[in-house]
Amino acid sequence: MSHRGLSLAAILLLGPSGCGSEPPAAIRLEFWGMGREGEVVAELVPEFERRYPGIDVQVQQMPWIAAHEKLITAFVGQASPDIAQLGNTWIPEFVALDAILPLDVRIARSTAVDPTHYFPGIWQTNVVGDSVYGVPWYVDTRALFYRSDLLARAGYDEVPETWEGWLEAMRALEEVLGDDGYPLIMPTNEWPPPVILGLQAGSTLLADDGRYGAFAAPEFRRAFEFYVDLFREGLAPPIRDTQVGNIHQRFGAGEYAMYISGPWYLGEFRRRLPDDVQDDWATAPLPGPDGPGVSMAGGSSLVVFKATGQEEAAWRFIEYLSSPEAQGRFYELSGNLPARLEAWETPDLADDPKAQAFREQLERAVPLPRVPEWERIATRVYEYGEAAVRGRLTVDQALAALDRDVDRMLEKRRWLLARQEGSAEGAGP
Repeated sequence: MSHRGLSLAAILLLGPSGCGSEPPAAIRLEFWGMGREGEVVAELVPEFERRYPGIDVQVQQMPWIAAHEKLITAFVGQASPDIAQLGNTWIPEFVALDAILPLDVRIARSTAVDPTHYFPGIWQTNVVGDSVYGVPWYVDTRALFYRSDLLARAGYDEVPETWEGWLEAMRALEEVLGDDGYPLIMPTNEWPPPVILGLQAGSTLLADDGRYGAFAAPEFRRAFEFYVDLFREGLAPPIRDTQVGNIHQRFGAGEYAMYISGPWYLGEFRRRLPDDVQDDWATAPLPGPDGPGVSMAGGSSLVVFKATGQEEAAWRFIEYLSSPEAQGRFYELSGNLPARLEAWETPDLADDPKAQAFREQLERAVPLPRVPEWERIATRVYEYGEAAVRGRLTVDQALAALDRDVDRMLEKRRWLLARQEGSAEGAGP
């Protein structure tokens, strides 16, 4: 019997061997992590191995830019890891490939992983169909970074909660900045802003269980017009991220007063903004059409590959990384916001108003469409958004073309769903 075929229960029950026999071989788990997370998770492994001396965890770190292709290649070549970190928008794709295990049964009997201890919208990103395929590891969403001193000069103590109030504040900021800057920087080749505005307006983005695009529908159209008008009114410059220059320098110099981005900029601004403006910036949840707005649910989750053969040991490691203690330590090491609600009570987070704005936004985070094609669809959103911003297409032309492209991308999905429904009907009662 190979050590990969030896169950965790056997390892834990056998303990040290007597009578001079060889001790059982340790279970070896392979964990793949991406970017900085893949580096710092190795610091959490020794404590896990101390608690479970029969399990040896090997961490492989890879850059985000290569991770997706490497995971797909490993799956095709039957060389998948036991456990991996997946961006939660990737989960539907790996479910469609039948590459990862559903975790419902293990979650139901776990005392360490409880869905009620997570942000609801983040948890839902791991649900495909009726099953849960991942456990949130760390979270992100988008919120508003702003120069509080400039906003105060414009007559506002805080960011308004509605689109109309936000527009009025940006117009007042325009008066303060004059020709020296813009109220908002929002690169035209970034898809999250128009998508988030669409979610805020009540758009489902896709229709009929992900079979068709819903971008020309009234909800997304309202948001798309609002997005395009920000550029047409001159409140944001129509430039790509490569034209922004040094965002830290220009935000610090007051050339841009507001910026929509994720929690990684909390550390970036603290490290890179000049000392004399460290007290002059803040964060706020995003405004919405009629009150506080939703944002997208992002982050990474922990999944178990079907090929593991070590499901129980893999689940133990996921439970360990999901504990409030490990989540708090992971935040200290990486700066990534924890998925577990209890970990937000640590002083470093509880006493940080800039981080707490993200917690408030995470309570109003909603999942993106859980279809494998989402990454390709998101690219089309910003491409047609940019075409409308630059006047190459009207709003109606851009949204009609976007729906046409998305419908073509989803053609295979419609075919597969039709076959599944036909098979179900053919099975009968």
